[in-house]
Amino acid sequence: MANVWVERTEDGGFRATNARGAEVRIGGGDDEGAFTPVELLLAAVGGCNIVTVEPLTAQRGHRLVRLAMTVEAQKVESNRLGPVTVTYDVELPSEAAGEVFRAVAGRVHEKYCTVSTSLQDGTEVRLELPESGAS
Repeated sequence: MANVWVERTEDGGFRATNARGAEVRIGGGDDEGAFTPVELLLAAVGGCNIVTVEPLTAQRGHRLVRLAMTVEAQKVESNRLGPVTVTYDVELPSEAAGEVFRAVAGRVHEKYCTVSTSLQDGTEVRLELPESGAS
């Protein structure tokens, strides 16, 4: 099971912490040094893809010279994003590496990135609230 703890901090900001102690600051669009929740979602899509593509490409004998990406989406309603677009920026050591990279990146996007496939499949988000008077 994956989980994070999200809380308001003493300075009025917000923080997400994972079980290993890593932290990410969360804030509004004007909060310097913090990600907005939408930016975190886009980072999760990009991170899931890139941390899966890189080792699979390397295992097939092709270490890419540069591997980066831009992940973007527009709000189509005040509470809804339109399509999320992942655009890779790679420097390939050879045409053979390019073929391997494109095949791996396509499979990762379609099958292996938990974040992307969850978004595409419309994973249910459940809400559990404490009973009245509980803390």
